[in-house]
Amino acid sequence: MQLPFQSDDLDLEAAIASARPQLVEFLSHRPGWLLTTSQRFLPGVALNGLDSITDHKEKVSVLLELLEKAGPATWKQFAQYLCMECDLPLDLEILLMSSAGEGNLSQKQEVCTDVSAQSSVLKGSARRRHSSSIVSDKAVKQQRLDSAEKYRYLLINSIRQRYGSRRAAAAAQEQTQPLAFNQAFVNLVIRQSKASPLKERTDKAQEDVAGAPEPDGCADTAMKVSDLFCSVGRSGMTKVIFLFGKPGTGKTMLTHRICQQWAEGVLPQFFFAFLFEFRQLNLLKGKLTLKELLFDLFLQPEDSPDAVFQYLLENAQHTLIIFDGLDEFAADMDMSSCSKGGPALTSHMSISKLFAGLCHGKLLPGCTVLVTSRPKRLPDFLLNTVDLLAEIWGFDHEKVEEYVSHYFHQHSFKEQAIAHLKNNTKLLSMCLIPALCYVVCTCLEYLLLKHQVSVELPQTMTQFYIKMLLIFINKQQGEHAGGEETQLNCNRKAILGLCDLALKGLEDKKLVFYLGDTPEHVKEFASLHGLLTVFEVKTSGTCPEAGYAFVHLSLQEFFAALCLMVSEKVDKNYLKKKFSLKSKWTLKNEAKTEFVESFHIFLSGLSSKECRTFLMLLAEQDEAWVQDKQEAILQSLKKLAATHLTGPKVIELCHCTFETQDLKVAQHIASLLNFKYEFKNFRLTPLDMSALVFVINSGQDLTHLDFTGCLVDVDCLEVLAGCKNVEHLSFRSRRCGDDFAAALSKSLRGMRSLKKLELTGGSITAEGMTSLVQASSQYLQLEEINLQDNQIQDPEVKRVMDLFSRMEKLKKIDLSNNNLSLNAVLILAKEVIACQNATELRVRKDTVIIYFSGLSGKAPRSLDLRWKENKEHVTPSRFVKLCLQNRSLSSQHAKEVVAILQRCPHLSEVDLSGNKLGDEGCSCLLESLPWISISKQLDLSQNHLSVNGICSLLKCVNTCQKMMEVQISLCCETAVLRFTEDREFSSLPPREEPMFSTDDQQYGEENQTPTYPQKIRLTDSCFQASDLKKLCSVLKECSSISELDLSSNCLGDEGLLQLFQFLPNLKMLSSLKFNDNQISLNSVFFLAQSLPTLENIKMMNLSLGHPQVVHLTFWERIRVRSTSRGRSSFLAHPKYEAKGRCFRLRDCRVGPEDVTRLCQILAQCPQLTEIDLSGNSLSDQSIERLLSFLPYLCHLTLLSIRNNTFSPCCTVLLINSINLCERIRMVEVRSNENAFLHLGASMRSQKTSCRLTGCAIGQGQIDDLCRVLERHGWLAEVDLSRNQLGDEGLKCLLDHLHQAPVTCSLNLSHNRISQDGVLHLISVFTTSGNTAEVEISLCSKATLIIKLTSRDDPRKILRLTECNFQPEHLEKLCLLLEKCAGLTEYIIEEPWVFKESVMNLLELAVQACGNITEITICKDKTLFQLGVSFPRCLEKVESVVSRLNLDKPEIKHACFYQRVLEKCAQLQELRWSHVELHNDEAETLVRIFLLLPELKKFGLTSSSIMPSGIDYLITGLQNCQAIEELNLGSMKLSSAAIPKLVLGLREMPSLKRLILNHNSIGNDGCSTLAEALKNMHYMEEIDLSHNKIGDPGLINLAAVLLKMQNLKRIDLSGNSPSPAGWEKLMEALAYCKCIEELLLSRNGFGDRTAMKLALCLPHMTSLKILCLQNNNIGPAGGMKLARALVVCGLLEEISLSENDLGEGSIHALSEGLPCFERLRKIDLKLCGITDDASKALSHGFRQCPSMEEIILSWNALGDGGAQELASALPGMEKLKMLDLEKNQIGACGATRLAEELAKCLEIQFIRLWDNPVPKGLAENLTSQDPRLCFSFY
Repeated sequence: MQLPFQSDDLDLEAAIASARPQLVEFLSHRPGWLLTTSQRFLPGVALNGLDSITDHKEKVSVLLELLEKAGPATWKQFAQYLCMECDLPLDLEILLMSSAGEGNLSQKQEVCTDVSAQSSVLKGSARRRHSSSIVSDKAVKQQRLDSAEKYRYLLINSIRQRYGSRRAAAAAQEQTQPLAFNQAFVNLVIRQSKASPLKERTDKAQEDVAGAPEPDGCADTAMKVSDLFCSVGRSGMTKVIFLFGKPGTGKTMLTHRICQQWAEGVLPQFFFAFLFEFRQLNLLKGKLTLKELLFDLFLQPEDSPDAVFQYLLENAQHTLIIFDGLDEFAADMDMSSCSKGGPALTSHMSISKLFAGLCHGKLLPGCTVLVTSRPKRLPDFLLNTVDLLAEIWGFDHEKVEEYVSHYFHQHSFKEQAIAHLKNNTKLLSMCLIPALCYVVCTCLEYLLLKHQVSVELPQTMTQFYIKMLLIFINKQQGEHAGGEETQLNCNRKAILGLCDLALKGLEDKKLVFYLGDTPEHVKEFASLHGLLTVFEVKTSGTCPEAGYAFVHLSLQEFFAALCLMVSEKVDKNYLKKKFSLKSKWTLKNEAKTEFVESFHIFLSGLSSKECRTFLMLLAEQDEAWVQDKQEAILQSLKKLAATHLTGPKVIELCHCTFETQDLKVAQHIASLLNFKYEFKNFRLTPLDMSALVFVINSGQDLTHLDFTGCLVDVDCLEVLAGCKNVEHLSFRSRRCGDDFAAALSKSLRGMRSLKKLELTGGSITAEGMTSLVQASSQYLQLEEINLQDNQIQDPEVKRVMDLFSRMEKLKKIDLSNNNLSLNAVLILAKEVIACQNATELRVRKDTVIIYFSGLSGKAPRSLDLRWKENKEHVTPSRFVKLCLQNRSLSSQHAKEVVAILQRCPHLSEVDLSGNKLGDEGCSCLLESLPWISISKQLDLSQNHLSVNGICSLLKCVNTCQKMMEVQISLCCETAVLRFTEDREFSSLPPREEPMFSTDDQQYGEENQTPTYPQKIRLTDSCFQASDLKKLCSVLKECSSISELDLSSNCLGDEGLLQLFQFLPNLKMLSSLKFNDNQISLNSVFFLAQSLPTLENIKMMNLSLGHPQVVHLTFWERIRVRSTSRGRSSFLAHPKYEAKGRCFRLRDCRVGPEDVTRLCQILAQCPQLTEIDLSGNSLSDQSIERLLSFLPYLCHLTLLSIRNNTFSPCCTVLLINSINLCERIRMVEVRSNENAFLHLGASMRSQKTSCRLTGCAIGQGQIDDLCRVLERHGWLAEVDLSRNQLGDEGLKCLLDHLHQAPVTCSLNLSHNRISQDGVLHLISVFTTSGNTAEVEISLCSKATLIIKLTSRDDPRKILRLTECNFQPEHLEKLCLLLEKCAGLTEYIIEEPWVFKESVMNLLELAVQACGNITEITICKDKTLFQLGVSFPRCLEKVESVVSRLNLDKPEIKHACFYQRVLEKCAQLQELRWSHVELHNDEAETLVRIFLLLPELKKFGLTSSSIMPSGIDYLITGLQNCQAIEELNLGSMKLSSAAIPKLVLGLREMPSLKRLILNHNSIGNDGCSTLAEALKNMHYMEEIDLSHNKIGDPGLINLAAVLLKMQNLKRIDLSGNSPSPAGWEKLMEALAYCKCIEELLLSRNGFGDRTAMKLALCLPHMTSLKILCLQNNNIGPAGGMKLARALVVCGLLEEISLSENDLGEGSIHALSEGLPCFERLRKIDLKLCGITDDASKALSHGFRQCPSMEEIILSWNALGDGGAQELASALPGMEKLKMLDLEKNQIGACGATRLAEELAKCLEIQFIRLWDNPVPKGLAENLTSQDPRLCFSFY
């Protein structure tokens, strides 16, 4: 065999030229050696001139040129010397030795001759030279080189035979070919990723496969095959190139092409190339060395393998090793131990370790490794190893056309075929995958040959594969073989065998089959039809065997799926198990079945109706059998849609759905995908998009498509254009530039439902934006466009805004983070104002957002819009909000900004904060303010304003008629102007002349400026007194200021004095704040002295604490309106109504002299009604002086001293005030810290109360206290609870009160009283003539209440509860009670009663003197109560109304009942509850108690009794003819018991009240009962609540109610009729004129019944109680009821709780409240009441004089609502309880409630549980007033 390098005519000059670049690079590192050596070979040439050349490469180049010019002989000598002296790279040494004439090496044409390409090749292995034997070294090199060259030539021939053109030509001659070799190669689309390779995708869930590049780092770049090997990696290091691509994109075909190109010399940098397929490497069971891998498995050298291998090691940088199909590798790739140390070359290793060693550079370092794979998760050891990452996309449209042209180049219908594909979007999308392109072309060719006129291609990939199979069979057997059915029958056995082979291979992870694996008939059939390919399989140390594999993995998956569908052995359960994608779709790690990329798609495709006939023929089964299997697949597919899927899995699901071509399935799946599709960081192909669009379009709901970081090419956008159900489309990727925007613009035409479009984080410029907006303007349904974070720096604003104005429904445009210039922003503002559908421009730093009205955009645009005089009062059509924050606007821009603002007639808000306008710019703007229309506010904060700037700002208060509030703070850099939204001003034109003409002079000069109340807040600005002069000079012109706040400045006493000199000018002032201004006590006296001079002042609130407080409030004025020239305004001369005044001084340490001075000043103040001196640390002397002035404070009603520690002596002083001032009505001291003195309006004789709670009063203070009390003649209440009296203090107090001629209630609870003290009290009680009642409890309640009365009151009541009396105490108690002959009633509630039996207790009861009126025994509690009442003997009374209450009595002895019968002969009321009666006990009950002639009221409730006992009881009731009230509630009576009860009811002609609540009467029972009620004309009360009564029962009852004229109360709560039943009842109730109580809660009847009731209410003029709780009454029904209730003037209680009434209903109810003079209770719990309704409610409550209880819990009342209610409390004199639980009341609201509660003596408590009040504040408020309840209990 002739070696490749044997030519002797190698041109020396060409050889030198080829070697020169590499030689220069090598010698540039040895310039000194070269210079010395050159002098040997060039002795006659002067080399001195070279010293001036400093660049080494240039010097080397010059020397080499001189050597070459010296002649061939000189050059050869130099070359030989160089090779012997230096370690040269082998390829360079070969060229130099050849040029020197050494050896007989030459290159043939096919070997690389372009040595310049090797400049990028890394250095070879170093070789040692031995100077002793030069000839020997050369011989060794020559032998190694010869062997390497032989092997290289052998490789070239082998690869040409396997993958080269000769193989392709040979294959083309056959009739059937494998897929990869039937056509000339068409270049694939390859894109390199510039992102970091896969370092962040190992531990987190894979949104995309791990093999994909980081998608949003930088745009991927297109590349050629040759580019893969250019400048990859670092010098001297192994280079790893990783190519991934989806199935069918041509990865294997590309590897073959690379090998072919290498063999043809296209890749000269590689001397050797090896290709390994993982599908074949899977077959290796043993371990190999690297040498065995390369030689045994690929190609064995003919001789000297060791020399060749050594050559490979020394020239690794020239070796290319290709591994194809990493995803098909079945072994474990966990190489955690590989990185610990490098493996030895002679070590035997597994394939995975060999592969890892090569990639890591541990084996054959410096080589190039190319790996291909489907997009699977990479092994961990490759993550930091890959040098180049690229994706094979397959074809684009251009490549498809090229491929189709090649395929059909011999056919006349080539153009027809190309046109057919171009016109079919779905087919074109399929053809972008090369494997599918071949299948489509095969089918298209067959159909065009057969039917050239009309061609109907399959719709899905599965159908194409079926069609391809049939075509292949038809091509071989010809048309004469019959139709498809005949051909399938003939080849059925072979096809089924091929299916079994495919499925078994997938299950065993086997892709290559041996001869023994494949039956002969299957092998022949598959090979004949091009379905299997045959090749040699080599294993180490064995002879090659024939291997078989499907020509493509997808083909194997197709036949495997087909096997499941046609095999009789596969049932539905096994099919569902195989189809379950849970393990594949939800786990982070690798799937359990790596080889089933398209398996599930094929299964889905085979479940379509179009494939049913094919499956029936192949399986030889009927349609039902096939349909059953198909249905199993479809059901599994539906279930998958209900799971949580990531973006790539949603795409796969869409592919499966598309393959089914089942619209119902697609619609179902679309409905389960949560209306939002999120795809992140992976590439979508047009085929993916087609499947996605199919599913979305099949659904009925609009969806959101979000592509974040996804690579979506133009072809995908073309497919997306057909998506009609997308409402929101979002793209975020730097790849999205102008071209993308332009392409997307075309696609939007088909998306008619699109409302929101987002293109963010891209690289779109102004040009791209314009084209996009121009296209979008044609789609009128768009509402929002988001283009933030692009590169739109200077857009064509005018053109773009003009386009926006045409979009009728547009609402928002976001252009944030686009680096817009200030000039562009100003132009944008101008255009936004001109655009008639724009409503807001929001610019803040990089944020730029435009809002639109979303209405019709056909209004004309104009920059010169002005109001016309004849349209002054036209309401503006729109208001524009303009925000230009933080854009560095300076004074130079002020005029331009003013011009922009003046162009807009209706601005709502203007925000210019965060700029640099300064005083000059702001002044320019404010001067023009009268000609600028702003309805809400102007924000000039953070614009570097000074005091002068503030003065300029304040001037506009007087010139701008709509100014409502000015808020300024220099320290906080705040400057905000707020305007009124009063409609009177909203239609006024911009001011071009003074508002008032000379016609208005009659109202005086002050009338020339409208006096709308204005608020000025100049806070936290460090103003000095000198600054105040400037400010006041401006403010004095602003006579309409209502609130002035100068807090947090440095004005001091001097500033306060200046301010009060200016204060009379402010006629409209209602509030003045001067907080935190460093004032002294002198200012306090000054302010107090000014109190009389401020005739309209309401409250002066002062504090010198931290913070200081100076807050003056004035009574609200009565504003008189003036009408002039068609306009109305507030006059400058307000009137006010003088009311009480309040003075508060807190947190100020004042001594006795200060108090005296202060009181002298306050005594001169008229109408002073309240003084609050809390937190001032007043001493006893100070308080004494304060109290001495009380008689001189004639109008004072409340004196409050909170947070001031009182000594015991001081407490007595406070109590003694009742003797100092006759107007005092109550003195209250709490916890020795809080004191309140309430004074009446006159000195008329009224009862006085004294409350000293928690004041540590002991025995020592009792004498002083009693002397004070004895001096006062009338005491209503003395409360000494929670003190430290003890038994001795109690005795002392009783000694004083024994002879006191007073009538009062004395509360001594919680005073450490023992049993001995109680006995002493009882002793006094039995002998005292003025003690009427004593209530004692020594349990946790610790109650002790004594009620004193005049001597003529005969009542004597003793109540003892849980006193824990011991036997010795009981003995004394009995002795004391025996002495008390006048005791009329006593109640003992003691735990010791538990020790006595019920019989003993009843025995004790019947032994009592007099007639028994009450015995109560409660066994359902831990304690028992026994009460005996004695009749009074005022006159001869023959009978006494009596009651007997027995709870769970244990009745056993007949003799006992006989005594009871004798004792209870006059018993009128018998009520038992929680009784367990046996039959004999029930019989006794009937025989004894029900025969009592006086019994009028009988109740047996919540008791247990046998059915027979019930019958006996009901029978006994028939004898009770005098019964007026019958109560059998909660007795579990069913409808069956009612007929028997009715028999008894008929014998009760006097029955007035029938109570049967909480039973199970039902419709039948109610109907039966209604019949009995017809004759009961005296019936006043019916209670059938909670009885499961529906329409029939209610309708029968309604018929009876028509005639019950005496009915006063009816309770039907908790039943279940429909609205129809309720309407019948309402109609009947209208006839019940005497009805007083109507209880219909918890029926849920809704608005319809409520409206019907509203119509009936005018007929119920006697109604007192209406309860409609929890009835689903809404705003409509609530409104009707509220308006109808006003006619029920006698109402005492209203409950509308737990109904969502709405604000309108609450307002209507509030307006009607004044009509209810007797209303005592109103329950509006859980009615959705907010602060908006609180003012109206509070106003209504004030006008209810009888109101005692208000329930507003579980609503949405906040601080505002609490403050409104608090202001109403003093006006509700009878209010006892206000429930505000579970609202949103905070610190402000709770504090205000506490303040007003101090004025309200009758209120018992206010509930505030579960409101957001700070815990500390809640505790503080409760300590001040325990009536504020923040706890749950």
